[in-house]
Amino acid sequence: MNHTAGVRQAQKQQTRQSLLDAGLHLLEHQSLSSVGLREVTREVGITPSAFYRHFRDLPELGVALVDESFGSLRALLRAIRAEQSGTDEVIDRTVDVIVQYVHENRAHFRFLARERHGGVQPVRDAIAVRFRQFAEDLAGDLALQPASEGWDPADVRMLADLYVDHAVHVAAALLEADGDPGAERRIADTARRQLRLISLGRLHWRSAQ
Repeated sequence: MNHTAGVRQAQKQQTRQSLLDAGLHLLEHQSLSSVGLREVTREVGITPSAFYRHFRDLPELGVALVDESFGSLRALLRAIRAEQSGTDEVIDRTVDVIVQYVHENRAHFRFLARERHGGVQPVRDAIAVRFRQFAEDLAGDLALQPASEGWDPADVRMLADLYVDHAVHVAAALLEADGDPGAERRIADTARRQLRLISLGRLHWRSAQ
């Protein structure tokens, strides 16, 4: 790639990211189905026709935002699960990561929470797929743990789904707390207790034969 082509590619990538950032900004207070293409391009300062050099339509931009939203969270939680720590340490770190991630990526979480059951089918499907992949990753890790010995794979997956649903619930509660430190502490403390209760129940669960 020559210098000119490299500069053009960098500019194209920068404009694409600007479109994603503009879309995320607009989606903080409205759903994707109510956002107009001209609103997004106006935020970036490009013509509507230039939008189509980067995305086919707004749903494709929404799917790209889904990928952006899940990428770093999935990597962070995978790193935590890879640690050889005790159950309480993993629970504490997991809750801490969720709290930190919501703080640092509040707009992404608002987008996911709103669009998970929103009116744009491709985006809703993309979110469902990412959550399913998230649960599959976790189920694979859980299946290797001694506490899962003798479990039916369907029960391991059920447990993984329970953990993922809990994480989503905690993130939604943190969004509703809207930065109130006291409310966030109560949510985090409750989340830790709930995860410990799930872990204790896991130790006594026996899959049906």
